[in-house]
Amino acid sequence: MRGLLALGALVLLPSFGAAAVIDVSPGEGAIAAALAGADEGDTLRLGPGIYRESLVLDHPVTLDGGGRATLQGTGDGSTITVTGPDVVVRGLIISGSGSSHETIDSGVQLTKTADRAVVENNVLLGNLYGVDIHGAKESIVQDNIIRGRRDRHMNRRGNGVYVWNAPGAQVVGNDIMWGRDGIFINTSKQNSFRDNTFRDLRFAVHYMYANNSEVSGNRSIGNDLGYAIMFSDRVRVRDNLSRNDREHGVLLNYANHAEITGNIVQNVQEKCLFVYNAHKNLISGNRFEGCGIGIHFTAGSERNTVTENAFIGNRNQVKYVATTWVEWSEDGRGNYWSDFAAYDVDGDGIADMPYRPNDSMDHVLWTQPAAKLLLGSPAMQLVRWSQSAFPALLPGGVQDSAPLMRPPAAVIPEGGGQG
Repeated sequence: MRGLLALGALVLLPSFGAAAVIDVSPGEGAIAAALAGADEGDTLRLGPGIYRESLVLDHPVTLDGGGRATLQGTGDGSTITVTGPDVVVRGLIISGSGSSHETIDSGVQLTKTADRAVVENNVLLGNLYGVDIHGAKESIVQDNIIRGRRDRHMNRRGNGVYVWNAPGAQVVGNDIMWGRDGIFINTSKQNSFRDNTFRDLRFAVHYMYANNSEVSGNRSIGNDLGYAIMFSDRVRVRDNLSRNDREHGVLLNYANHAEITGNIVQNVQEKCLFVYNAHKNLISGNRFEGCGIGIHFTAGSERNTVTENAFIGNRNQVKYVATTWVEWSEDGRGNYWSDFAAYDVDGDGIADMPYRPNDSMDHVLWTQPAAKLLLGSPAMQLVRWSQSAFPALLPGGVQDSAPLMRPPAAVIPEGGGQG
């Protein structure tokens, strides 16, 4: 042992070479004193009560609150700072971080030497950031309840989980509410973000320069934006839910070679999916339902594969302004369109005529919104009838040559936490 334990800490002495379990009771500096006497691999088992201190965990130990211990920080810096590898923080109620974005004051901060840290089954309340994974490789943040601060404008709050340069880190099964972004990832790779629930945030998941990673099985409910994939390559966004988000369900901004598959986006005020200068992405098996726009393509997004999606009850199914045609079917399989009065004489499940979601009048209305005043005029009705009768008059845009007669099956993810 490194020294004598403070009064109130009882040591259950192990056999030589075995890890010890150290029982700690509330008292001034009790946890810090117990840590000073703990060997690598020991477990500090905290008794019920409030512990008013901020901690540094610099060697492999387990800090276990059993769900009944509250760690109240000093209001300066992070409440728990982990600098050693293989540390476990479990079963604590953690609050009382500082308020500095410069030092990323957090409930738990994992530094670049905190590899393989595990932060699980905690309740983090009112910290500026919930958990900061700042370079800690192969760390895991799972099954926590994270509630951010509400005493400042949303853009000045911290994130539920912040990931920076932490290859192999995983964020799984957390329930994150309030704060700025649920998970913000910057300059990282080979990460996994699964089965989390996000509510009342700016972005549920926000990617910046994060490659070869996965976002799957998450739920975004009532946020400004669901899943923002920006300046990133080879990201898999699959089997997520975006419901009642305000701006976009999924955003691809300078994102390339991504796989957007099996997601459900429902009742988003503006756009189910917004694709901005994003190329060579696969968009397949998604359900886009009840949004202002199903998919909006812009800024020269090219060579994307769009197939086997369901477009159901969107005010505009597609917004795509172009003078050339792009094909939204692959290997004889297109998409389902709820507003397409299709027929299938041969019964193969594919409509017997192509679908074109937009015409020249749509293009006029997008570029000249004042023209909406003429929507019911005979001239507009004549133009639309002429285009339906003579498709050669259409100006270009999206064509689905093999529309589906029925929407693909969709499964709503259960998500994590209490959502």
